[in-house]
Amino acid sequence: MTRSAATSVEEPPFVAGLVAEIEADLARRIESVPGPAALREALAYSILGGGKRLRPVLTLMSCEAAGGDRDRGRAAAGAIELVHAFSLVHDDLPAMDDDVLRRGRPTLHVHAGEAMAILTGDVMMSLAFEWIADAHLGDAATSGLVRTLAEATSCMIAGQVYDTLGGFPAGLTQPRQLDMVHRNKTAALIRAACRLGACCGGASAETVDALTRYGEAVGMMFQIVDDLLDVTETADHIGKATGKDIRAGKLTYPGVCGTDQSRGEVRRLRSEAHDALGPLGQGAEDLIELCDYMAVRTR
Repeated sequence: MTRSAATSVEEPPFVAGLVAEIEADLARRIESVPGPAALREALAYSILGGGKRLRPVLTLMSCEAAGGDRDRGRAAAGAIELVHAFSLVHDDLPAMDDDVLRRGRPTLHVHAGEAMAILTGDVMMSLAFEWIADAHLGDAATSGLVRTLAEATSCMIAGQVYDTLGGFPAGLTQPRQLDMVHRNKTAALIRAACRLGACCGGASAETVDALTRYGEAVGMMFQIVDDLLDVTETADHIGKATGKDIRAGKLTYPGVCGTDQSRGEVRRLRSEAHDALGPLGQGAEDLIELCDYMAVRTR
């Protein structure tokens, strides 16, 4: 099912610059977190240890697509990356997925102990909202950002519950259960990343709707591609254990729908994301290019 090596697909050239900006901003913010040095070290280890930075990149890109200055979106971009990192740290714990590898190196609980991993995840959640509050974007914008991020975080946690513990409403077919897991667990934060950027950019209601629909489509597409990579690539290539979800009996797109149908759904969602950006015209060209890359990425 896996192959030993893969031909990497190049990400759009503008992404590297955005990622570098995000990394620098995250490092600066983490360095100023008060409290024990060990906590800052754990934050740096888990947050600055690599990653795609898709969510904060989408926040900054959506801010610009809405006609705003992306500097206004930096706090929100950092905040959503904190929430994402918190979910990964807790998801890796022995009580959850019990993973020992993340981004090609030991997970935080392996590196610093389970107690520190739990506490680091906890403080990531509170820091996310602190960073938004300290951005001084105005009461209305701050309130909207907090609600958007809080609702998405709750959806993500609900998705984790469905994925790990079950509890689906009675009568749902497996495909609908699968959709419920990942529309919450993965797509909610990616959709929120676009909404946060739109809010920071002062977007009109039409633009917020367009970016929300784009984020929803890209979020679902991202998860399906992740599931496909889990059965077609090696752990060395993608930097984390592969095949664990299927072995654990979890719902995955290839497991429920097969690889061919899953790839067809990626193509459908890619087209849906393109269509969603119609109202933005040329201002959405970079978002379209990023979507196209995400559809064919190999890690």
